[in-house]
Amino acid sequence: MKIAVYAIAKDESKFALRWAESMGEADDIYVLDTGSADDTAELLRSRGVHVTREIIEPWRFDTARNRSLELVRSDADICVCTDLDEVFEPGWREKLEAAWRPDATRASYRYTWNFEPDGSEGHVFWLDKIHVRHGYQWTHPVHEVLSWQGPGEEKRVTVEGMQLNHRADPSKSRAQYLPLLELSVREAPEDDRNMHYLGREYLFHGRWDDCINTLKKHLALPTATWRDERCASMRYIAKAYAAKGDCVSAEAWCWRAIAEAPHLREPFMDLALLLYRQKDWEGVAYLTGRALQITDRPGTYITESAAWGSLPWDLRSLGLYYTGQTEKALEAVNEALRLSPNDERLKNNQELILEACEK
Repeated sequence: MKIAVYAIAKDESKFALRWAESMGEADDIYVLDTGSADDTAELLRSRGVHVTREIIEPWRFDTARNRSLELVRSDADICVCTDLDEVFEPGWREKLEAAWRPDATRASYRYTWNFEPDGSEGHVFWLDKIHVRHGYQWTHPVHEVLSWQGPGEEKRVTVEGMQLNHRADPSKSRAQYLPLLELSVREAPEDDRNMHYLGREYLFHGRWDDCINTLKKHLALPTATWRDERCASMRYIAKAYAAKGDCVSAEAWCWRAIAEAPHLREPFMDLALLLYRQKDWEGVAYLTGRALQITDRPGTYITESAAWGSLPWDLRSLGLYYTGQTEKALEAVNEALRLSPNDERLKNNQELILEACEK
C-alpha cells in the first residue's frame, strides 16, 4: 500500500522540520509552497519532501488544496492531507493500514484542535482528510471540504488510535477568513454549512447584528437539519444578544438551543454562564446539574472543551454554595480541582466552602 501526504504552506519555517518528521511514515510527502518569504521550502527539501512553489491568485484554500493534491503521483493508494502546524503521533501509518479496507474511500481519525495552557487536550473531534487518490475534490474558498466526485458512494472507515495534534501559532492572523467566507456564501447562498460558518465568524469579529441576521438565515435554510449545528447557531445568536446587552433575548435563544439539542452540554453551560452573570444561583445549580448528566461527548467539531472540563463543576459549586447547599458545593469544587489542580481561584473557593461546611 502506497501512502502519500500532501499539504500547502507559506512561511512555516518554525514548523517545517517537526512536520516533516511526523509525516515521515508516508512513502512520499508533497508540499505546495504558495509564496514563502522564509526558508520553509529549503527546510522541507532537506528532509526529502517534494516541494513545488506556486502563487495562487486570487487566493482560495480549495484551489490551493486541489493543486497540492495534483502533485501526488497517480499511483498512490491513500492520500493524507495535513497542515504544517499539525503533528501525527508515531505509529499512525500502521493504524491506518490496519483499518483500511479494499473498498474504502475515506478515513476518520481523532484530532486535537488545541491544547490548554497546562498541556491537556482542549477542543477534540474526529477529522476525515484521508482519502483515495482519485475521486475527491476540495470545494469552498475557506473551511474547505472534500467532496466525493467518484462513482458510487463513499465508503468510510474509522481509524481507532490514530491521533493528529494541532500545534498552532497563536499569533497567526485569520483576517483572510471573513472575506473568503463572505465569498463562499455569495457563491453558494443555499449551502447551510457556509452560512453557519459566516455567522460564527461575524461573532468572532464582534459584528453582533451581522452575526444574528446571518445565523437566522442559516436556521431558515431547508437543508439546515443537523440539530447540533442548529443548536450552535442559536447559541451564537444568544452570545451576540448578550454582547449587545439584551439579556432577555439572549436567555430566550439559549432555551431554544437547549430544546434543539438537549443531548449536548454546551447550551446548558451557555445559559448557566448567562445566569451566573446575573447571580441567579438556583438557575446555575439546575443547569450545571443538567449539563453534568450528559456523559457522552460527541466526536464532532461542535463540542467545546470548556463544557467538558472543570467549568461545569466550578459553576455548580458556586450555585450550590449560594443556595446554602454547602456539602454538595464542596463535592463539586473538589471535582473541579481534580480537573484543574493548579487553579488558584478554585483552591480559594475550596477553602471558603470548607469553612462554611465546618460552621
